[in-house]
Amino acid sequence: MFWIILMLLLPALAMLLARVHLSLFAWGGVLAVAILILISAGMPVWPGVLLLLLDVAGVAVFHMYAWRIRLISRPLFRYIRQAIPPISETERTALEAGSIWWEAELMRGEPDWQKLRCVAEPSLTKKEQAFIDGPVEQLCGMLNDWEIHHRLRDLPEPVWKFLKEHRFFGMIIPESYGGLAFSAYAHSRVLQKIASRSSAAAVTVMVPNSLGPAELLLAYGTEAQKDYYLPRLARGEEIPCFALTTPEAGSDAGGMTDYGIVCEQEFDGKPTLGLRLNWSKRYITLGPVATVLGLAFKVYDPDHLLGEQDALGITCALIPVNTPGVVIGRRHDPLNIAFMNGPNEGHDVFIPLDWVIGGQKMIGQGWRMLIERLSVGRGISLPSLSVASGKLAAESCGLYTRVRKQFHTPIGRFEGVQEALARIGGMTYLMDATARLTTSALDAGERPAIVTAMAKRYLTEGMRQVINDAMDVHGGRGVCMGPANYLGRTYQSIPVAITVEGANILTRSFMIFGQGSVRCHPYLLSEMEAVALPEAEGLPVFDELLMQHLAYTLANIGRSFAYSISLGWLAPAPVSGRAARYYRQIARCSAGLGAMADMTLLVLGGALKRKEFLSGRFADVLAHLYMCSAVLKRYEDEGQVEADWPLVRWSCNYCLYQVQQAMDGILHNFPVRPVAWLMRLWVLPWGRWMRPPSDCLTRKVAEILLEDSPTHDRLVNGIYPGEGENDIIGRLRIARDLVVQAEPVEMMLREKGERWQGPESYDAWLARLVADGVLEESQQRLLLAAREAMLKAIAVDDFPADEWQREVNRK
Repeated sequence: MFWIILMLLLPALAMLLARVHLSLFAWGGVLAVAILILISAGMPVWPGVLLLLLDVAGVAVFHMYAWRIRLISRPLFRYIRQAIPPISETERTALEAGSIWWEAELMRGEPDWQKLRCVAEPSLTKKEQAFIDGPVEQLCGMLNDWEIHHRLRDLPEPVWKFLKEHRFFGMIIPESYGGLAFSAYAHSRVLQKIASRSSAAAVTVMVPNSLGPAELLLAYGTEAQKDYYLPRLARGEEIPCFALTTPEAGSDAGGMTDYGIVCEQEFDGKPTLGLRLNWSKRYITLGPVATVLGLAFKVYDPDHLLGEQDALGITCALIPVNTPGVVIGRRHDPLNIAFMNGPNEGHDVFIPLDWVIGGQKMIGQGWRMLIERLSVGRGISLPSLSVASGKLAAESCGLYTRVRKQFHTPIGRFEGVQEALARIGGMTYLMDATARLTTSALDAGERPAIVTAMAKRYLTEGMRQVINDAMDVHGGRGVCMGPANYLGRTYQSIPVAITVEGANILTRSFMIFGQGSVRCHPYLLSEMEAVALPEAEGLPVFDELLMQHLAYTLANIGRSFAYSISLGWLAPAPVSGRAARYYRQIARCSAGLGAMADMTLLVLGGALKRKEFLSGRFADVLAHLYMCSAVLKRYEDEGQVEADWPLVRWSCNYCLYQVQQAMDGILHNFPVRPVAWLMRLWVLPWGRWMRPPSDCLTRKVAEILLEDSPTHDRLVNGIYPGEGENDIIGRLRIARDLVVQAEPVEMMLREKGERWQGPESYDAWLARLVADGVLEESQQRLLLAAREAMLKAIAVDDFPADEWQREVNRK
């Protein structure tokens, strides 16, 4: 009887902890009642009495302020002060930048599904749709990727002119300054279509609309700066770039050695207070063709011309590239991708203070400016390129594996190939859903730095996976470069996307959980601020926060145990039907994440900064919960289409399996083993029971890529369609249609025992079958057309033996 009551009581207490927000004193009373019930059910008396006394003692300590301060709050206050180093100004700026959003709901262990479901479905205005259907479509038709990369190493001059005339560089600039004023979603869709045609063109359009002068001017510029620069940037009269990275300092902006000295010098014929700059930058996109340079540097005022401080901090300025002392124009060669990128330097470059973005008052505010605005562009630019790569891979692989046959069977019907096709299809759906949700947040006015960091890191990694799979599927067809290769350049460009706008290793290992654990926690940042105060002032504040924090942690532990012991069935779901189980599993994992993160921070403290393995796994948990949420949101937004369900299932199963593996990795490698054993009880009490997508589901997703359907069209919607036999994707589509039409005729011939095996030519064999009355002339024409189209579609490029020497001579 005792054990039955115990098994019923534990989940009941856990659910009470999860659903009812009580004070610690009230929880002491609940626990006392539970112990009395167990004693009455047959629990040995002395252990029961001991537990009851411990409960009463704990309640007394926590309820009596003086005892609590002496025994709990003051020791913890002093421990945290020693264990966690003070927050630096750089860290504080990063923590305070932008906003928190859905990621905070997931981190806190009790996601409010209504908050997610209330996010508006992304949509395009008539003006935005017209731009995509008009100028963007025209631009894509002008782009010859082989010519851009192999012949010109640049965009053709007519393309540059077209970009400027149609204000592609002004998508984020308001109409009042001559820009297009597009939404984040429209911005993303424009980049997706261009990227499906040429990565170099996409990067060229991406950079002026991401972190750069226009973004910084809109947020911080003076009215005079906006009035002068924004119309010129929108019209393409000024080509901007932004220079941040130095040889000594990449991700560590605080280690930047570029500097400006406050001084007075003659400028335009009169004495002017300004800055004398010296810098060395590299990896600056659009730098070789830029006319105006955005620059980040540190400002020093040794003569105290602006105040009493010597070091004034990181600052951003706009500098015309023809300013004396600026050295710019040389190019890097980033993996043979032909977008403009190069170094620049400045030697004793004098600029007046009004060239500082925002004017003199913004000196020293550059780090905050960069961190706040990076959270916008980072959530649009590279995620859009990643989604475009996924859609291009899904479309091209679906067509190619339907056309290419071995053993009289399309290679897309072989299970080994279907495994790769399913990853391509599922990852593309997942990436697109994530990009849609992220741009919806940006359009709603959110600036979620953690969300955009996750979108950049995990979508570019998704791009790496799908393009690698696409190359495997195509084999030699993808390896041989030439005008007919539609995958090779994207494959080459992957490391560029992985590296820029926050290198993926850094983003996963440091930023996502490192900032998210503090920023998204309801109490932690306030507690850290309290312990930084003198003890007499900070201890009362810390004590109050600590009591709320403990109640919050206990609730998450109870919630995690209740949801996990029930395999998620006790977790809430905002919908009924088959999608409900995924909402419940996200809620279960979210509660586990919240409880594990709290325990990890408590046990490891400041040492967590150096536990990058653990931090990276926590980032994996949070990111895959976010992406799984995005999939469910998309499924709802699009009307829960029955035919889309295999893609939804694949994406959710994949994400939740990754969450489980990351959680298990945290527990398996947690340095304090008793704590790890305890956490496993409430996070994975039944072990690793979730499974990746099954073989049956893999086959269903692969079939979506192979056949024409509305689901297939939704999956690849937004890339350049590529019509006609003069287009490399158009040829595949023509071949697929003819091959499908010819298959009944081919099957009829096989049933009659007719097989072409040579040495008779294919044409002669068909002519003989017509003469023998086995085949009709119309069927002969269809088979010939299908074979010809198939051979054109799968053909690879070749060149004269002296092609490369002739290229050198031409140059």
